[in-house]
Amino acid sequence: MKLGIFAKTFDGTKPSIVLNSVAEAGFTSAQYNMACSGLPPMPETISEAQARSVTEAARSSGVEIVAVSGTYNMIHPDPSMREVGLRKLATLAERCVGMSTGLITLCTGTRDSIDQWKAHADNNTPAAWRDLLEAMEAAVTIAERYDVDLGIEPELANVVNSAEKAHRLISALKSPRIKIVLDPANLFEVATLDDQRRIVSSAIDLLADRIVMAHAKDRHPDGSFATAGKGILDYAHYLRCLKAIGFSGSLVTHGLSASEAAGAATFLKSALDCEGAGRGR
Repeated sequence: MKLGIFAKTFDGTKPSIVLNSVAEAGFTSAQYNMACSGLPPMPETISEAQARSVTEAARSSGVEIVAVSGTYNMIHPDPSMREVGLRKLATLAERCVGMSTGLITLCTGTRDSIDQWKAHADNNTPAAWRDLLEAMEAAVTIAERYDVDLGIEPELANVVNSAEKAHRLISALKSPRIKIVLDPANLFEVATLDDQRRIVSSAIDLLADRIVMAHAKDRHPDGSFATAGKGILDYAHYLRCLKAIGFSGSLVTHGLSASEAAGAATFLKSALDCEGAGRGR
């Protein structure tokens, strides 16, 4: 596996500055965010030169752009907001090749109108699922047009809030463009050690053939998020499960400060070495 990190962890509005920081902290891949190019995370326009500068910075720093963040609220209660998000997704997809990546990460969304990462009681309604299917079908059309894949992540606060729902979405869409970003800390909030191991194992087994990127953060005992290695997630179990399905992609950490990045890299390298999961590059 390759060690990666959210590029946005680091300050900077130029790709070269941000990706050099990624490399200096000990990572060889990054999930890019257009904010690192001095643009909004989901810009209305991205020039060829702006896209090319990401590739040039990746090459000079030795950091692979494993994905670019394309998150917007796909089931926003206001349809006009969903249309705006879809239009910006097309902008991002058109420039993916120029940025040397073929994966866009998505947020399946919530009925909360303010915060796309906040749970809402209506997320589990048939109407929310219908809107997600409609949005995903449009997103798949864009992905096919620009030859990119779409990474969705089971996330407790979103409409796809479990591995089972992610599998249901994959079955409904029947598109090879739909991939999975697996973050075990997004599959439970508070759980016993046995329960978290069961949840993580089941999710990885169920979604094995679609997992293209693994995320790495953690949970405190009270359910709040923690930096990888500073919580109660059983990383040895998590990495063994990934190894068992032959996963060799990027393990991307996030939800941490820049000052914690080097320590997180050291922890993850050690965890990978202990499990014999290997490290790329």
